[in-house]
Amino acid sequence: MFPTQQPTRRGLLAGAAATAAAFLLPASPASASARTAPVPVTTAALPNGFGPEGIAIDRWGIAYCGGRLSGAIQRIDLATGEGTQLVAGSDAMALGLKVDAYGRLFVAGSEGGDARVVDTRTGELLAGYRLFTAPTTGIVNDLVITREAVYLTDSRHPALYVLPLGPRGALPAQSKVFTLPLTDFPTSTEGVGINANGIVTTPDGTALLVMHSSSQLLYRVDPRTGATAVVDLGGEFPLPGDGLLRIGHTLYVVCNLANEVAVVTLDRTGRTGSVTARITDPSFDVPTTVAAYRGRLYLPNARFALPVEPTTTYDVVSVPIP
Repeated sequence: MFPTQQPTRRGLLAGAAATAAAFLLPASPASASARTAPVPVTTAALPNGFGPEGIAIDRWGIAYCGGRLSGAIQRIDLATGEGTQLVAGSDAMALGLKVDAYGRLFVAGSEGGDARVVDTRTGELLAGYRLFTAPTTGIVNDLVITREAVYLTDSRHPALYVLPLGPRGALPAQSKVFTLPLTDFPTSTEGVGINANGIVTTPDGTALLVMHSSSQLLYRVDPRTGATAVVDLGGEFPLPGDGLLRIGHTLYVVCNLANEVAVVTLDRTGRTGSVTARITDPSFDVPTTVAAYRGRLYLPNARFALPVEPTTTYDVVSVPIP
């Protein structure tokens, strides 16, 4: 996320802890069995005035997009392009999104200082977590789900917020949530003014990779200690990145203002890599984040150059995975 306007501070949907045992793998959506399209749609419309930021796609090809100002969540069937509202707009914001194997959507709450967990079948709020409180300010921007925990970035502070997960993905109580300070991780208000942004795991799963947008550098983070080190990309990374997606040893970095996706080949540990390609497409209009489904990358167009007005049009576009 690179905000171009300062939204007002939003409230937090307070929630209690819940366990994954109560939310087992949901049944495949009814429409899935009737799908006949050989490939998913390549573009899908979002509601006018939506102002998208994050995207996540589940195993059945249902995409979820969040409104960065309203907190609304839109659900899109990628077999048909049909969209339906999962969560109505409120006083909460939604930036990064990730969906897990239990049918739960995790939402990063931006300046609201929260994280939320939503049932993808019903839109029900399963849990809400406060990550910082006034007078602290920050931007809870993006997240990654591992077997042990959910890690969320803050674009204003050198820290990650950690939601430890129990057996079968059991959600923690608020008291178990903690902040992991990051060492040797700069904070800056220069340039785009966004520090920690997209986050993924390394190919071997032992560490995290965090995009530092202001410095245009990729950092490797030890999830136990918070120690960080710049990933050696051979000196090439001339554009600030936003959302990240890793598939095997390949990292896709959305360079939003440049309307491109940088393709990075990583070593197993995520300590070194090289930029091997840059994907551009005429349909890109400041895409922010990326998810993959059936051989395609899907990106929401945030259109940061335009104000979020009731008549502003938005969509999700896609390109083949090279």
